[in-house]
Amino acid sequence: MTAIAVLGSTNMDLVAYVARAPGRGETVTGREFRTVPGGKGANQAVAAARAGGEVVMIGAVGTDEYGSALRTHLEHAGVDTDLLHTVAGPSGTAHIVVDDEGANSIVVIPGANGSVTALGPGERAAVSAAGLLLLQLELPLTAVTEAARTARDRGVRTILTPSPVRTLPSALLAAVDLLIPDEHEATALTGCAEPHAAAQILLRQVPAVVITLGRKGCLYAARGAEPVLFPAPEVTAVDTTGAGDTFVGTLAVALGEGRPVPEAVAWASSAAALCVQRQGASTSMPHRSEIDAA
Repeated sequence: MTAIAVLGSTNMDLVAYVARAPGRGETVTGREFRTVPGGKGANQAVAAARAGGEVVMIGAVGTDEYGSALRTHLEHAGVDTDLLHTVAGPSGTAHIVVDDEGANSIVVIPGANGSVTALGPGERAAVSAAGLLLLQLELPLTAVTEAARTARDRGVRTILTPSPVRTLPSALLAAVDLLIPDEHEATALTGCAEPHAAAQILLRQVPAVVITLGRKGCLYAARGAEPVLFPAPEVTAVDTTGAGDTFVGTLAVALGEGRPVPEAVAWASSAAALCVQRQGASTSMPHRSEIDAA
């Protein structure tokens, strides 16, 4: 089994369910509120662990009640939390509005995640010992870039989810093996709204890219190969929160097992399809037996 290191955020998701999201300056009445463990890093770690991966989480939580709950949630999923540090102050939170079509809008407050500005000896050792490194952009870029460069120096395959989207340093991109933006992030990174064209622009910076397209599936492109569009399973979405992280975590497990890209993408797509049919982020992520049966 390939070990997967995840350097990323751990947040408590505060989720409001509404018929439609409010516009600017508008107040609407919601029908339900939930507090759900999340954070892009933690979500990918849970998704990978439930899919059968051996996962270590690198990050930070606060000294509030959310911190202990987030740690416990990861441990129950089978994630190693020895490198999930506790720092003084609040944990990260994500304030999420989910409408009746399953779409969401999110505001993230970094909290303890903002303290992760560099790697210590233990973190560098964990990255070096892994077969795969998963990164996102909810931590300071200094730590993300250092982890990517450490992985590159040790021959560790690195997957980056560029969310929340921002200008990416060349030092980071030079150390990324696979970039997985959604269609909006791909547009923001390239200035091009057409996925095939955006993929070709991104391939000037990274060797391979998967652009996730929601109900339209995902587009895989790599240098020297023809792009492939993979359709998504047809399901009724209840809540899309965490679907992208489910896809990435599950894909990492499949690639770590040496599966061909088409098989790996299809398996990850099945996991994401199961996720969107349930409410919540990490709580909706499927286990390996469910993915295999889909």
